[in-house]
Amino acid sequence: MKYAKIKNCDVANGPGVRVSLFVSGCNHHCKNCFNKEAWDFNYGDDFTQKEEQEIIEDLKPDYITGLSLLGGEPFEQVNQERLVSLIQNVKQNYPNKEIWCYTGFTFDTQILGQMIKEEHRQTTKQMLENIDYIVDGKFVEELKDPKLRFRGSSNQRIIDVKKSLAQNQIVIWDGLDKDVG
Repeated sequence: MKYAKIKNCDVANGPGVRVSLFVSGCNHHCKNCFNKEAWDFNYGDDFTQKEEQEIIEDLKPDYITGLSLLGGEPFEQVNQERLVSLIQNVKQNYPNKEIWCYTGFTFDTQILGQMIKEEHRQTTKQMLENIDYIVDGKFVEELKDPKLRFRGSSNQRIIDVKKSLAQNQIVIWDGLDKDVG
């Protein structure tokens, strides 16, 4: 897997101060995407054990609330395979730090649908077991709204993954109505 950028102090992609990993490779090609260069699966540098350890160290301070995965597209199969190790490592070291994942895929139809396919089942399951919140859906320029919290267009949802899987229905993040601080 290649990555475009690691931000060790990000306040735009989830609540609080976060570490964010921008992976490379995306087939969605959303109109006016903010990160077009990361569409290319060969863009950036190789994500190795060194970068994984850097993220683990960056997450150490108490003021860091968690990790955000962005892209490119974290749920592209080639990216999932490498991200599973990272997010399992994060949860092992910091079980109380939240993992957010931004994806152009829809949670209920496309991501859960991947679990039906034998070749994707295990990695997708492992991703979902360790991700706390997913911001799903492609960015849609015509639905862009700068007033939205932690998403770019009104079709995107912030989904509580654990509650959604437990209740077998989409559960929207309850933090949308709370002040961040």
